[in-house]
Amino acid sequence: MAAVAAAEAGEPVLVCCGLTTLDVTQVVDRLPAPNEKLTGRELRVAFGGPAANAAATAVALGVPSRLVSAVGSGPIAQVVRRLLADAGVELVDLLEGQEIDPPVSTVLVTASTGERAVVSVNDSRPREYRPLPDDVLSGAGTLLVDGRIVEAAIPLARAARSAGLRVMIDGGSYKPGTEELLEQCEVAIVSADFHLPGMARTDAGAEDDLLPIAKLGPSFVARSFGGGAIKVLDGGVAREVAVRPARQVLDTLGAGDVLHGAFAAAWERRPGDLLANLDLAARVATASVEHAGARGWVEDEPVRAALAQEIAGASSVL
Repeated sequence: MAAVAAAEAGEPVLVCCGLTTLDVTQVVDRLPAPNEKLTGRELRVAFGGPAANAAATAVALGVPSRLVSAVGSGPIAQVVRRLLADAGVELVDLLEGQEIDPPVSTVLVTASTGERAVVSVNDSRPREYRPLPDDVLSGAGTLLVDGRIVEAAIPLARAARSAGLRVMIDGGSYKPGTEELLEQCEVAIVSADFHLPGMARTDAGAEDDLLPIAKLGPSFVARSFGGGAIKVLDGGVAREVAVRPARQVLDTLGAGDVLHGAFAAAWERRPGDLLANLDLAARVATASVEHAGARGWVEDEPVRAALAQEIAGASSVL
């Protein structure tokens, strides 16, 4: 795989740890009413999940990635494995060899607005994860965790931090184990829906004070608000990163995952200016919503190449 070859050649690798799904997406004119059948405009089948989408985003931006996830070897898992390989993502599967499938998400995207409705099905039975390989962080410079599979993510984050790697979290929502992960992170980029237990919320449903998150460990904390400006607490100083409005919103699915993956890719190659990296990541996320699916922008070569060029002159490893 591209990521393996890059690691062997000494090129730093981004490691992402967390959720992988199979996403079945249908584009519709509107959401169906009860007992109504609709004909969709388009059907797409792709892998999804915050960590998986982040890893694929990094690859498209020229940064090889290794995904630590729980996929399994069932029939749906085989489809996901092939799709990840096609995207150039190296998979470290903690359920390899087990007749288990990853979660499946059904997504309805409204054509006129790009808004998505998601229904996910997950098998909540306890899993017997394989031990992390000793060389899972080999060649890595940065680790991104999405708060899932904490049995692997927490020891991986501790090992990465001890080894001097950069560690960040994609905080889509609070999950058990989040505090332990935040303790190991230098960077936390969270969504408007992320709230630590006991955090007060504004009338809009979002906590603007990022200090409680920073107190747990991260020196750079950012909160995204979809197409709105990103609020930042950088070394205790409040800042803001503007988000360019999309020319047309076709699909918001996975845009947050793309934001995190693009930031991690930029941080891997340009560790100095975090605000500049976040600005670049916001522009990649905007490109994502202007295209169909979380990876539609990758197929728009002029857009992909221009964004990849900003990351230290990188080119795609696809």
